[in-house]
Amino acid sequence: MKRIAVLASGSGTNLQAIIDAVDDGTITGAQVTLVISDREDAFALERARNHNIPTMFFNRKNYAGREEFDGAIIAALQAQQIDLVILAGYMRLITPDFVAAFPQRILNIHPSLLPAFPGTQGVADALAYGVKVTGCTVHFVDEGMDTGPIILQEAIPVNDHDTRETLHQRIQVLEHKLYPQAIKLWLEGRLKIEGRRCLIDDN
Repeated sequence: MKRIAVLASGSGTNLQAIIDAVDDGTITGAQVTLVISDREDAFALERARNHNIPTMFFNRKNYAGREEFDGAIIAALQAQQIDLVILAGYMRLITPDFVAAFPQRILNIHPSLLPAFPGTQGVADALAYGVKVTGCTVHFVDEGMDTGPIILQEAIPVNDHDTRETLHQRIQVLEHKLYPQAIKLWLEGRLKIEGRRCLIDDN
């Protein structure tokens, strides 16, 4: 049984989608065994507790720098023998040391069709730019911001009446479907990275 840790900074809707996917059998051979947040009041922690999943809070103010902060989280993950790290609304750019500790074992989801509109304002940036189509992207995490090899993407049209909130809500529906699918592919060993491309084995 593979052990999954989820890092989240906010409400944890993608965490909930992953927990639900484990419960309904969409994701098999794995359990969410730890949820970590950099915000003590993150509702993601409450979601985890509601499912009897252990939680940890790391206060950035208690550490001298990013490396020390990430080092503490790395140590906690390794102590729990975590196989796969999922970033789900985790609002911190992780350090190269973190990436090196879990090579090709960290996934993230982003609310745009990368490489368009990376960063923390993907929905607002797409809307402001006037694109007619946007969506979400699940990707491996590397040392850049939203630059790792793309695993899955799905698009939706941008409606003329969309606001940031309505567009984000519709993108989240996609996220809650796509993230469990990508995790399932990883668990099945069907993802292979060749250069910038992530190939999916259909066998």
